[in-house]
Amino acid sequence: MNSALRSAGWYSGADRNAYIHRAWMRGLPGNFPDRPHIAIANTASDLTPCNAHLTDIAQAVKNGVYEAGGIPLELPVVSLGETQMRPTAMLWRNMAAMATEEMLRANPVDAAVLLGGCDKTIPALLMAAASVDLPALVVPGGPMPTGYFQGRPLGCGTDVWRLSEEVRAGRLAPELFRRSESAMIRGAGHCNTMGTASTMALVAEALGTVVPGLAGTPAVDARLRTVAHDCGRLAVELVREGRTPGTILTEGSFHNAIVALAAVGGSTNAVIHLLAIARRLGIALTLDDFDRIGADVPLLVDLLPAGRFLMDDLHRAGGFLAVLREVRDLLDPDALTVTGRPLVTYLDDARIWDREVIRPRNQPLRPQAGIAVLRGSLAPDGAIVKPAAASPHLLKHRGRAVVFASVEDLRARIDDPGLDADEDSVLVLRGCGPKGYPGMPEVANMPLPRRLLERGVGDMVRICDGRMSGTAYGTVVLHVSPEAAAGGPLALVRDGDWIVIDVGARRLDLDVPADELARRVVDAATVAGWAKPQRGWERLYVDHVLQADSGADLDFLVGCSGSGILRESH
Repeated sequence: MNSALRSAGWYSGADRNAYIHRAWMRGLPGNFPDRPHIAIANTASDLTPCNAHLTDIAQAVKNGVYEAGGIPLELPVVSLGETQMRPTAMLWRNMAAMATEEMLRANPVDAAVLLGGCDKTIPALLMAAASVDLPALVVPGGPMPTGYFQGRPLGCGTDVWRLSEEVRAGRLAPELFRRSESAMIRGAGHCNTMGTASTMALVAEALGTVVPGLAGTPAVDARLRTVAHDCGRLAVELVREGRTPGTILTEGSFHNAIVALAAVGGSTNAVIHLLAIARRLGIALTLDDFDRIGADVPLLVDLLPAGRFLMDDLHRAGGFLAVLREVRDLLDPDALTVTGRPLVTYLDDARIWDREVIRPRNQPLRPQAGIAVLRGSLAPDGAIVKPAAASPHLLKHRGRAVVFASVEDLRARIDDPGLDADEDSVLVLRGCGPKGYPGMPEVANMPLPRRLLERGVGDMVRICDGRMSGTAYGTVVLHVSPEAAAGGPLALVRDGDWIVIDVGARRLDLDVPADELARRVVDAATVAGWAKPQRGWERLYVDHVLQADSGADLDFLVGCSGSGILRESH
């Protein structure tokens, strides 16, 4: 019996408890107690189409584990399907992280291979791995192949927003919109744009939790299976060498993730996920670090929604490592990966093969592309905007507020011909934060009023305490903290108030005298829109969720509890 293994705490000994644990696992090879036990945390589900192929990937991982002398044990974990779950998959990210952490701690496993694809699955798995601190690595499921409609490539998510607005503007027939639906999702994998799923796969590689060169490999590519097999072998090595998230993930790792986020024009959702992962590790990452580290990083990847191309183009053009090679001087040279080697040591042989898709450092798509953090009287604890996806002429703007008390209010009135809004107005949507909705839905990229769309208006400043899809675009200020439902000043904005945004100065202000604001009370319609759950996960979530600037984790889940073996009950 290998007493050095964590799993030996279940299988070693001659007492009744060890007997039970061994007896029930006799379907495994006869010498299984002496071999490292590797959990394959699999988020595959028919209700999460992005991840449905991960059972196939899990088999490749299993083969690698067996080959390296380990015991693979598939562990189905909570699957979060971004496109299907109501009210928003983000409501359950923390639950999925908590459940995965507890299952890894409660079972006889020595390491974990984390299989994720859809937006919230990789963040949840990394939060869990950070808190249980068992050896772990991520295998991203990869993007789907590109679909085409009328000869044009379709960007999953991004073209949904674009085409639906074309219908509302009267420039696209509804029947053509419906026909494009059959071409949008061509096969296995997550969105093929630089949405949250693609972003989090690349960011996980920049963190060091993915084998360098793997993230971004298309879901249908045979090379994904090959490397998944190698990851199974690597998981056994991680056990033998004792490499855990706590020994790999450092401040330098998060520095590299922020640089990568800017260089690829990644999703704003990465901000909230990285903050949550860092807090699980006790790393003092703040909202301002995203601005400090990433603000001057050039945008080098010409992908939707900020550019033109799609994820399979990025892969053929040289992939993620080719992007990182261009910003190598901005990376932390000491930050390690799961292989035990620093990330920067993998960049020597990386090359750009298509300079339209991946721009050289001296020919960026935009010279400054990082997330901008705004503060001011409307966002005391911060808000963020993605300049790469915004209209340059709106990055400094003063306009009158058009306020919506809730998502339902927005949907009821946005196309009202009598809505008092013009192209200079600022659309404000509240009640969409972690507590207010609950779960912080992706609604911040509000549709523009139909009347203005018909006039050719393509963008307006929009402000919200919720999130937006990583596939979305526009001048959207989001993650406003504190949210309206937590006492933030967003709850006090009224129609006609002047709002000033100045991204260059990093300001977001409500131009209302402080004494007048102090006299205001939250209107009944706004309060009525806030979530008031009475039981279950929603109640637990609303009672304990932190604000967006702290990662929207639950307050009692922050930190690491380790992998200590739980008490025996037999």
